Amino acid sequence: MSIIERAKSILLNPKGTWPAIDAEPATVQSIYVPYVLALAAIPAIATFIGFSLVGMGAMGMSVRIPFGAGLVQMVVGYALSLAMIYVIALIVNALAPTFGGQKNSIAALKVVAYGATAGFVGGIFSLIPSLAILGMIAALYSIYLIYTGLPVLMKCPPGKAAAYTAVVIVCGIVAGVVIGMLTSLVSPAHRMGMGMGSAGGAGDVTIKTPQGEVKIDTSKMEEMARKMEEAGKQMEAAQKSGDGAAAGQAAAAMVGAMAGGQARAVVAAAELKALLPESIGGLKRASSEAQTISAMGLASSVAKATYRGDDNQEVALTVTDTGGLAGLAMASWANMTTDRETDTQVEKIYKQGQRTVREQYRKDGSHGEYMVLLPNGMMVEAQGSGVDAARIRSAVEGIDLAKLESMAPAAK
Repeated sequence: MSIIERAKSILLNPKGTWPAIDAEPATVQSIYVPYVLALAAIPAIATFIGFSLVGMGAMGMSVRIPFGAGLVQMVVGYALSLAMIYVIALIVNALAPTFGGQKNSIAALKVVAYGATAGFVGGIFSLIPSLAILGMIAALYSIYLIYTGLPVLMKCPPGKAAAYTAVVIVCGIVAGVVIGMLTSLVSPAHRMGMGMGSAGGAGDVTIKTPQGEVKIDTSKMEEMARKMEEAGKQMEAAQKSGDGAAAGQAAAAMVGAMAGGQARAVVAAAELKALLPESIGGLKRASSEAQTISAMGLASSVAKATYRGDDNQEVALTVTDTGGLAGLAMASWANMTTDRETDTQVEKIYKQGQRTVREQYRKDGSHGEYMVLLPNGMMVEAQGSGVDAARIRSAVEGIDLAKLESMAPAAK
């Protein structure tokens, strides 16, 4: 079967395709070559073209990542995506007995490699940077593909497939964070490591990383899993009947369920923009923009302002409402802690009550970032160059975070 035919079959008819994949003899090489190698190149190349050649446009201006830097990011991103497939396959295989399945490293690699098809294909949206968010939405369909593949290839009971999928996805998010951190490490002493184990009788799973631990309560993901399964049944029925409208509604419901199981309207981008101050610590607002993006029943809104002063001082302040993607935002950061320091930089992720804070800065003051993730999935982030960490932090703290929390319900 050609790459195009296999991608089409797994995307349009996953339940009918997984048994065929299970029956195929395979090795790590045969799975990677040519399928994974070809599809993983889609988001890498599209991102390079979109962000280095096309550029990001706003307010009559176009910003591009320098060609050389973009080329390096393309190569590194491509390599990391190939590594991620293998890392998540190891996680799938390690967790199999926990959910009543059977360990099989090749079967686990098949689940992840072919399940990632939607994410790889969705990477094409990065050709136009303003549409890159649609790639994330398309990638959510890969969660459903993995969900339908686990019972077939890992032989887990269908009733446990939802929890199995939920834990794999969260582990994958954490693995992505860890691997992403590697790109900024220059010391060979830093090495990636990950361990997993049960913690308590409620089905909790603990992930150990070099930066800290992440504890996952699988019971909180059951509602998301049930909605995902129901939407999957509706999609299958719609496809069989040929009802395109019903299939579209089912797809939107599935994406909403996979994004966290909570649908809500986003706060208008104009309201977020109104929260941005005229100045920050003596730096005057040089530009601002606001936009709302909506697709497949999900929406997000963002407002951003850039502040500049003398001596090339600059701070970019962004307020984002992730809306239907709040569940993913919380899964990515809400349960992670980090405390890392090198000779040149500091990075921390910690809790402030129900809020999650991430701060990273270079000790020479050349660059710094400070982000607060609120329980409702809203994020406030400041990035600065030529200014100290305190001023970057004050930019975020100058936003009325309590008001942001009251503007939308907290993600469950």
